[in-house]
Amino acid sequence: MIPDPVLNVKSALISAGVEDTVRIFEDKVPTAADAASALGCDVAAITNSLIFELDGQPLLILASGAAKVDTALVAAQLGTGKIRRATPEFVLVHTGQEVGGVAPVGHPEKLRTILDSSLQEHPVLWAGAGDHNSMFSINYEELRAVTNAEELRVR
Repeated sequence: MIPDPVLNVKSALISAGVEDTVRIFEDKVPTAADAASALGCDVAAITNSLIFELDGQPLLILASGAAKVDTALVAAQLGTGKIRRATPEFVLVHTGQEVGGVAPVGHPEKLRTILDSSLQEHPVLWAGAGDHNSMFSINYEELRAVTNAEELRVR
């Protein structure tokens, strides 16, 4: 049985006109390193879906698995106040997904999204698909389009 958060991601991909490439793994892949190992790809091609809090609202930053997000740099580029790491409860409320399995899509409501411009270096990206056991592949332009993301440097 496929969990609801993964079904939501599959539905969001199909609704956006993108191929449903969700793969479900027997073992959990909650980190970029775990996912890269399971997929046999570079950790930099893993797209981490990180939820931050900005003025009480969720901000989704899609960052390379090889990057540590510089929230001060992102805030300066956006012209906003301080960006804080969200609590697991905040993440679950706004995405319907648990930390470690958050996907770029399939949330209850559309989230403001930032896309790490360094990800365009990879022809195939992999992102979490709603839980700790699933991932999907997508290219940079499709990911930007389906998330309506703002492209920025995040490190």
